[in-house]
Amino acid sequence: MEGQLSMEDTKSDPMPEDDKDRAQKEDKEADEKADKENKPRNQKPLIILGIVILVGLVAGFFWWFATRNQVSTDDAYTDGNAVTVAPNVSGYVTALMVNDNAYVHKGDLLVQIDVRAYQAAHDEAAAQLAFAQAQLESAQIALRLAGVQYPAQLAQAQAQQKSAEASFAQAQANYDRQHAVDKRATTQENIDAANSQQLSARATVESAHAQLKIAAQVPEQLQQAQNKIAQAESQLQQAKAKLAAAALNVEYCRIVAPSDGWVTKRNVQQGSFLAAGTPMFVLVTPELWVTANFKESQLERMRLGDEVDIDIDAYPNRKLHGHVDSIQLGSGSRFAAFPTENATGNFVKIVQRIPVKIVVDRGLDPKQPLPLGLSVSPVVMLK
Repeated sequence: MEGQLSMEDTKSDPMPEDDKDRAQKEDKEADEKADKENKPRNQKPLIILGIVILVGLVAGFFWWFATRNQVSTDDAYTDGNAVTVAPNVSGYVTALMVNDNAYVHKGDLLVQIDVRAYQAAHDEAAAQLAFAQAQLESAQIALRLAGVQYPAQLAQAQAQQKSAEASFAQAQANYDRQHAVDKRATTQENIDAANSQQLSARATVESAHAQLKIAAQVPEQLQQAQNKIAQAESQLQQAKAKLAAAALNVEYCRIVAPSDGWVTKRNVQQGSFLAAGTPMFVLVTPELWVTANFKESQLERMRLGDEVDIDIDAYPNRKLHGHVDSIQLGSGSRFAAFPTENATGNFVKIVQRIPVKIVVDRGLDPKQPLPLGLSVSPVVMLK
């Protein structure tokens, strides 16, 4: 009876409401978990991932196929001729005809240096030239006179010698006659006269011989006259050289543009004193090319004439087109001021870069020139 009562009491005791809700919630979660485990998985994310990978592989293949014959570098810049203009003579600047970054044409007057001192030196050299010319003309006239005078003197000396010898022969004959006859047939006065005439005639012959020796030096005298002409000619050439140097100094006072281009780095002012060789400014010519430093591993298939597309960092919308003009026969480090010494210390292999000159064929805008040193990215189309 007591057992039955306790069971009845237990059945009649209701379950708490919170425990009932918790049990229902757990049963529901268990049913949902069972449904998820029994339900097949969604394959859509895997399919999308596979498509993305496939598209990437195809795009990579096409990119490799399109660029397999191309090499590029970002170690490149615009380059050109930068001519340093300096005076050849010293002096004060009397006129300055250019300003910063001005465009000039070949032959335009840029700077005028005070010319007065150099003009005076030019005039003095011109006077020396005229004096040397007069000396040369005088030497030439003297040579012509010598060509007549010295042979005539030789002929005169030869005639005088013959005359002296004839007089001596006559005096000698008279001398012999006076000494051959009996003293009673002549007088002492005649004998003395014959002796005197013989001595005088002998002296005259000796004098004629001496004059003939002097007059016989005609070739030497003519050569002396010719040497004076050569000396005068050398002095004339020296005077011409001085005049030419003075004329150059006068011309150097006018500093003109050696070519078309833009004036940059100007450090001269009107009225300043310029020493010879002092840089005044740099003239950048319109000729432009690209110097690209490619890695040594990129040069295997590169050849002269290969076409190049060039992107400019400063102007992304401008494209230049050119070709490979030349490849420097040496790396940049080889021609550096302090080349590397790989034979000293520990060696670490570094990929070297070789400068390549790329000439621009088209794409330049004359109204908007490119400064030197701009960063560019060339792409070489290998053959």
